[in-house]
Amino acid sequence: MAKKPVTTRTGRFIRLAGMTASVASRYAGARARSWVGAEENEQRRSENYSRMAEDIASTLGDLKGAVMKVGQIASQTQDFLPKEFSAALQRLQKEAPPVPFDVITGQIESELGKPVAELFATLDETPYAAASIGQVHRATTHEGQDVIVKVQYPGVDESCDSDLKQLRMALRLGGLLKLPKESVDQLFAEIRLRLREELDYENEARNIALFRDFHRKDTWVHIPEVLPQLSTRRVLTMELVEGDHIEAVTPERYSQDAINTIGHRLFTTMADQLFRFHCVHGDPHAGNFAFRPDGSLILYDFGCVKKLKPEIVQAYRNAIVSALDEDYAALDRCLIDLGARVEDKPALDQAYYAMWRDILIVPFASADTPYDFSQADLHRQVAAKTPTVFKHMDSLRPAVESIFIDRMIAGHYWILKRLGVQAAFRSELERYLNGEG
Repeated sequence: MAKKPVTTRTGRFIRLAGMTASVASRYAGARARSWVGAEENEQRRSENYSRMAEDIASTLGDLKGAVMKVGQIASQTQDFLPKEFSAALQRLQKEAPPVPFDVITGQIESELGKPVAELFATLDETPYAAASIGQVHRATTHEGQDVIVKVQYPGVDESCDSDLKQLRMALRLGGLLKLPKESVDQLFAEIRLRLREELDYENEARNIALFRDFHRKDTWVHIPEVLPQLSTRRVLTMELVEGDHIEAVTPERYSQDAINTIGHRLFTTMADQLFRFHCVHGDPHAGNFAFRPDGSLILYDFGCVKKLKPEIVQAYRNAIVSALDEDYAALDRCLIDLGARVEDKPALDQAYYAMWRDILIVPFASADTPYDFSQADLHRQVAAKTPTVFKHMDSLRPAVESIFIDRMIAGHYWILKRLGVQAAFRSELERYLNGEG
């Protein structure tokens, strides 16, 4: 049975305050026991972090909304969180439990000002999809058009700011925000801005129109069109455009050639958005894509879109070129331009940069030999080296302006891996780096 959502600011505050108190208590207890031996202390610390992570992930998953979305972002960009949070936060990437149908119909009628029966000929009670901020239901208009209706959960919009403040306090009191206050301020300001945009479905409708225009010449990219007469700030109705979820891309229906074509097209859409349009789809998890055996891509959910400053795109391009050329002095300057390294601190050892370059370059090592993403273990190598980031915390900080670029790339990596794409992207990458994409 669907769980009744917490829709009031007071109710959400109480749940988050309880989580904060639990996390702070665990952290304080761990500090008090820190006199034990180093090996035992490390084990206790790991166990304590695991319990804190479970508390946080469980609460965020129940509350949905802004805090669940932050948890999803954190699960994809874990460099500045302890590794114990990885598995717990990854659960938030899965489809959220649905809210009751009467809550959904009440929100639709409140927003559109008419009974559901006057708005739609049919509206499926079973959700088509359920996510952190809203729920999607399939419907038919009175004109006979098949559509999907995206409905924002009640109370999520009004609680966004207080939710974020409470979550930030929980992370701080749990000893998890091991960053300078200035970096934390910038990071949460960026997340708040993106969430505010994502909570505005009228803004998403404009984003959809923008990306349909971006990809108008790409006959293999399909983006659903919005029905404005059935849409508001908290309800978004779009044409139904269906394809196969990633789980349905199986050898029985998709040849390896078709999968590889999809892989190249995913790379092209990602690179076009970054290097040509300077505007990226900021929530690229598998649930926001669908596929067809002819190699077509279907893109969903344009609530989280990051418009990039040209100088940030250029700095990102320069950083990739410097890494490919193994010019680590130039790479260091590029990271300063991106805001990823503190300018008035000494440059990091070039061996440190070389270590990361040698891990991340592997899919692009050859222009001719396909890389088998199904066998990729970059995520494990990155996870193994992530603790080294904490040794350089005085010199490194989250690159706020490019965090959604990193998120886009990480999301596409997982999709390519799950699809089992075999492709050599080096030549395509170099064309984009040279401005020829």
